[in-house]
Amino acid sequence: MNILNILLTILSFVVTIGILVAVHEFGHFWVARKLGIKVLRFAIGFGTPLWTYTSKKGDKTEYTLAAIPFGGYVKMLDEREGDVPKEDVDRAFNRQPVWKRFLVVLAGPVFNFIFAIAAFALTYMIGMNAVRPYIGTVAVDTPAAVAGFQEKDQVLAINGIKTDSLSSVRLLLLNEYLESPQIDIKVKTTANDEVVRHLDLSSVKLLAEEGNHMEKTGINFWHPPHVPIIMNVLADSAAAEARLEEKDVILSYDNIPATSVETLTQYIQQHAGKTVTLMVKRGDTEKALHITPKPSQRDGKTIGLMGVHLAKQLTDKDKNDLFFIHHASFGEALSRGAIETWRMSMMTLKVMGRLITGEASLKNISGPITIAKYAGISASIGFTVYLSFLAVISLSLGVLNLLPIPMLDGGHLFYYIIEIIKGSPVSAKFESMGAQVGMVMVGMLMVIAVYNDVMRIVG
Repeated sequence: MNILNILLTILSFVVTIGILVAVHEFGHFWVARKLGIKVLRFAIGFGTPLWTYTSKKGDKTEYTLAAIPFGGYVKMLDEREGDVPKEDVDRAFNRQPVWKRFLVVLAGPVFNFIFAIAAFALTYMIGMNAVRPYIGTVAVDTPAAVAGFQEKDQVLAINGIKTDSLSSVRLLLLNEYLESPQIDIKVKTTANDEVVRHLDLSSVKLLAEEGNHMEKTGINFWHPPHVPIIMNVLADSAAAEARLEEKDVILSYDNIPATSVETLTQYIQQHAGKTVTLMVKRGDTEKALHITPKPSQRDGKTIGLMGVHLAKQLTDKDKNDLFFIHHASFGEALSRGAIETWRMSMMTLKVMGRLITGEASLKNISGPITIAKYAGISASIGFTVYLSFLAVISLSLGVLNLLPIPMLDGGHLFYYIIEIIKGSPVSAKFESMGAQVGMVMVGMLMVIAVYNDVMRIVG
C-alpha cells in the first residue's frame, strides 16, 4: 500500500467515524432540546479540543470538536453530575419523566437508521452501478449442483422477493438462509424459461468460518471472458520488481491465455515463490516479463501475491449484458432505502444471534482496522459506493447501540423499561454493577474485533 492509499484510508476512516458519530449524537441533542432539556455541551471526539464554539443565545451550549475521533457525547444538565441552579432544575435530565429520557436515549440509534435510509435512497437517485446476477460455473457435488443451477441462469427472485443485482442477491441469499436453509430461487435460463430451483443449505454452515459465503453453496457468478489489465502496481511488490506498469494488459501466463482475472489470480496464488512468465501488451508492443509472486499467509495457507490491482477489459457487448445503472425516483428510492435498511438490520441481529449460539464464527467480527480499510477502498471507487458503505456502518452502529448492554444506549433503555414496570428507577448500586459488566462485555468485543483485524493483516 503506497503512501497516498494510506493517507486516503486514514482520511476516509476519520471522515466516516466523524459523520456517523455526529449523526448519532445529534439525535440525542435534537430530541433533548425539543423536549425542553438543557444541553450543556455537544462534543464530537474525545481528548484535547481542536475547535470550540459557545452559542451566544439561549442555553449557551458549547460545541466541541476534539482530537480523538472515536466517539462523542451530549452533556445535559443533570443533578447527579453537579449543582444545578434552582431556575433550571425542571430542565435537568434526571428530573424528566421516564418517557422523555427514553426518547432522548432512543434518538441516537434512530437517527443512525434514518441516515442509513437517506444514504441508500440517495445512491439510487444518483444512480447506482450494478451487476446483473448471472450464475457462473457450478461446483460439482454442492447444493447448487443438486438444485440444478446452470451457467448463465439469471437470478430473478429469492423466496419470492424480486432481485436484479449481484449485490442484492448476495445480501438476500444470506438473509433468507438465516431464516431457513431451504431457499427457492427463481431464475431465467438461457432459453428464456423461468424456473424455480430449490437450494437446500441444511448441510452447509455458511457462517462457521470467515470467507466467501457464496462459494460454500457451490454458486459462482458469471464473468464474461476478458483480458486482465493492471490498474495499479503496489510499491515494493513482486510486480514492481518485475517492472510491470499501470495499463499493462496481461495476455498470457506461462503460455496459458489469460481469459479472466479470477483464473490469473488463482494461478498466481498457487505459485508462491515460483517464477511465472507473463506476456503483456504495453501500448503497441508485447513483451515477456518474469515475476516471482511473494508468499503470504491466508487462512493458514501460503499463497502468492503479485501486488497489483487488476481490472477486466470487456467488449462493449459484454459490458451491456453484465452492467447497468440502477436509477430510481424519489419515492422508489426512499422505499428501497427503508427496505434495505430493515433487511440489513435484521440480518445483523440474526448473525449476532448465531454468534451467541456458536453457529457463526467469531472471526466474522470486524473492528476499526477493517472499517478503515473498506472506508478507503469505497472512497477510492466512487461517491455512491462510499455512501452505501456509510449506510451499512450507520445501521450497524444503530443495531449495536440498541443491544441491552450497560454502557450502550440499549442498556439505558433496558433500565427505563424496568423503571416503567416497577414504578421507580433502578438503584444506583444496580446501575453501577451494570456499568462494570457492560465495560467488560464491550472491552471483550473490542479485543476480539481488533484481534481479527490484526490476524487478517499478518495471516
